[in-house]
Amino acid sequence: MMTKRRFIDWGLEKEVSEAIQELGWDEPTEIQVEAIPVARRGEDIVGQARTGSGKTAAFGIPIIESCKPERTVQALILCPTRELAVQVADEIGTLQGKKGLAIATVYGGTDIEKQSKILNSGVDLIVGTPGRVIDMTKRGHIELPKIGIFCLDEADRMLDMGFFPDVLWIVEKMTERRQTLLFSATFPQEVLDAAEEFTRDPTHVMSEDLEVEVPEIDQFAIKVGRINKMWALGRIIGNMSDRDQMLIFTNTKRMVDMLDERLGRQGVDSVSLHGDMAQNKRERILDQFKDGGKRILVATDVAARGIDVDGITHVVNYDLPDETESYVHRIGRTGRMGRSGQAWSFVSGQEIGMLDKIANTWGMSIPIVEAPELPDGGKELSKQKEDWDELSDSFGMVTVCLSLGKKEANKFALSEWIVREARVPDVTIGEISLGESETTVEVHVKKASYVIDVLKSRKFGGRKLNPSLVN
Repeated sequence: MMTKRRFIDWGLEKEVSEAIQELGWDEPTEIQVEAIPVARRGEDIVGQARTGSGKTAAFGIPIIESCKPERTVQALILCPTRELAVQVADEIGTLQGKKGLAIATVYGGTDIEKQSKILNSGVDLIVGTPGRVIDMTKRGHIELPKIGIFCLDEADRMLDMGFFPDVLWIVEKMTERRQTLLFSATFPQEVLDAAEEFTRDPTHVMSEDLEVEVPEIDQFAIKVGRINKMWALGRIIGNMSDRDQMLIFTNTKRMVDMLDERLGRQGVDSVSLHGDMAQNKRERILDQFKDGGKRILVATDVAARGIDVDGITHVVNYDLPDETESYVHRIGRTGRMGRSGQAWSFVSGQEIGMLDKIANTWGMSIPIVEAPELPDGGKELSKQKEDWDELSDSFGMVTVCLSLGKKEANKFALSEWIVREARVPDVTIGEISLGESETTVEVHVKKASYVIDVLKSRKFGGRKLNPSLVN
């Protein structure tokens, strides 16, 4: 049986060890077990860990031990947002105990002269955002070539927010860099390329504590194609109370903008959040949502990471996520602090398999239901449209039911008659199944609407066919 690791086993600096004891920490998390001993040896690290895994201490403790209270900058930690920079600086300040390191936060949206004075007075460690670090460097308040340790936190979020060119500029100026620590929750190709470029023979570490807590909230799915997603969303919004808040997830930044624009055109007071926005605008939007000034926020997964708003009552997966774990992280935004919450997912016929995979992976029940009815006086955001593509099978065929039994027709005669009356190619008509009183006919989706209209106005052997779609 493997012995559990404890912080006291590592022989950490006295000040750090005492600070950890005061925090009541005994056993390190998995990412800390993997990363701290390697980083303390001065080696480069590429780490995969999400928020809440203990990664700040995983890079913070070795950085604290590598720095001395000399009032010269020895380490730089880059974060994608002001909120995260403040959070990281606070935690490192706590973890250093009484060591006496001067830690400065450097980010936009605040008094630049005040930050300049702090930097000029002498600091040992900087936690900042890329734009303001570059600004301070150009103004002569930060000397990047002299800094020996560089840490990039939440690299994938940096990428999503468009900060990678700034990160590259900073790294290229750090000519005396001797150690690089890079952490990311996910590793798209650009982050993998950056890890290879920034680091030298890195040790790859990964958080194994990936158990995901599945929130106890009401979950539903609506089978709907893209053409009717806005209609379904309107039904859910129409059932919200004045105090409810909704977080809508899409899979792309482009869809965030499109959906926010469409909601705005329908008079819905929504805001959007994604990586191409300026940081001060992003922070303003987040503050509006947190304060309840905006009820509906549309966002991508990465841009929404770190949003902690207790008032969110509804989460909508406008696009179903590509990974099962992302689903759990999304729906976990609602039902906070014992409040009730709802999670709705829009799934096409082709996505039913992915929905089943999500449900089976986490032992969930996600029933497919009809879109909720609007309350009295409610207004549709969008009219429901006939979605032929959603009704068709993988071969592009839809099934039409006719009030015609096998005593009144045979397959060949019926097929020939439909082709002749509707003047469509033979390949338009697929499988025909004759029943006692009803017959089903497969019709190609591109001609289905036209063929149904023709059948409504014709009689076969003197009988009305009453064509209807089979869902």
